[in-house]
Amino acid sequence: MTLRQAKEVLQIEAEGILKLIDKLDNEFIRAVELIYETKGRVIVTGIGKSGIVGRKIAATLSSTGTAALFLHPVEAMHGDLGMVGKHDIVIAISNSGETKELTALIPQIKHLGARIVALTGNLKSTLAAQSDVAIDVGVEREACPLGLAPTASTTAVLAMGDAMAVTLLHKRNFNERDFYRYHPSGSLGDRLKVLVGEVMLKGKEIPVVPIGAHLPEAIKELNKKNIGAVLITREKQKLAGIITDGDLRRAILRYDRLDSMKVEEIMTTGPKAISADMLAADALSIMQKHEIMVLPIVDTKKNIKGILHLHDLLGKGEFKFLV
Repeated sequence: MTLRQAKEVLQIEAEGILKLIDKLDNEFIRAVELIYETKGRVIVTGIGKSGIVGRKIAATLSSTGTAALFLHPVEAMHGDLGMVGKHDIVIAISNSGETKELTALIPQIKHLGARIVALTGNLKSTLAAQSDVAIDVGVEREACPLGLAPTASTTAVLAMGDAMAVTLLHKRNFNERDFYRYHPSGSLGDRLKVLVGEVMLKGKEIPVVPIGAHLPEAIKELNKKNIGAVLITREKQKLAGIITDGDLRRAILRYDRLDSMKVEEIMTTGPKAISADMLAADALSIMQKHEIMVLPIVDTKKNIKGILHLHDLLGKGEFKFLV
């Protein structure tokens, strides 16, 4: 009985979110454009459970590149309205659209010149009529069997807030380096704020073979170190090239015999390389831009100092510092 009820709740809430997809229209696009183009901030407001969800939406927006804060409707009418400026966008949340605290507040906000985006389950409501943009987040039923406790409706609002935040993230070209800037204490932030030299593989962990070596030797080294690439060196450990798993696969398809081939015949010469004093966040950006998984680490004379794999930045099991 207990599991059946729990599954039913999840089913109802999942259906509520999925049905939002068909409700997305130009109002959503208008809301995103208003927020993207504003010179002010996004101010999220709502009361009760809508207010709790609103706080989360404001937090998600703020952490993904859109300056946002939460404004309690009652406190707003007792002085906090002073934080609203004429360039701001206010996201007002009310399932019924008739929440008295909001319907009293919205005219005051409009008088200040701010624009209103409503997230409501009733497009014929007072709130929708007062707003510049009204997005339909209505659900057919609540998961609460009494139909009283906000459940599916608040989940739907939360999902719509995420949709707005992520859409804005893409429009702003918000990347991992930006994420670190707003999450200096998070686990991803910890990985990205260090220097490459602190997380790279070095010494005997670096897969290397000299130029002139035959491919079987490179394959053996690649398998032994197991990071998907092997570095090719000239005299005094200077970087000459790189052979990746992909290079080997292409060579197998192109050539009949690999045993007699030398590494320089299939290696990538002059591969992208970075220094050990670069921020890990910047290294990750380079990997993204060039769609590569591995970066050689060299000094100013192109001597190999280490090698960096994407897993060392994003984590593979427990992230560790190399000392």
